[in-house]
Amino acid sequence: MASKSPTPGARVRGSSTGRPVMAAMDLLGRRWALRILWELRSEALRALELKERCDQMSSSVLYQRLRELSEAGLVEQGADDSFALTPLGKELQGALEPLDAWSRRWAKAAKR
Repeated sequence: MASKSPTPGARVRGSSTGRPVMAAMDLLGRRWALRILWELRSEALRALELKERCDQMSSSVLYQRLRELSEAGLVEQGADDSFALTPLGKELQGALEPLDAWSRRWAKAAKR
């Protein structure tokens, strides 16, 4: 049975409060969710292209995550069957950019 996409205001894994940040952490913490969003940051991709870029994740996990991210309003499927970020998904990418910058600094510091 496929799990339901986390929704602000509803119970989510690790929290019964329904706080939006807890729902977001549940959604984004799911295996491959962030990677899918990251790969869609600059262009729309078909499912096979996404699968190849995501280290050959299983098709079932890919489609489950795409369904959850679509239900959450972050990803949409175009008429050409490619997947792209919605405006809300693009806004999330803006929030992830500081994390990317921090991780690069962290990588440099770890080399010392």
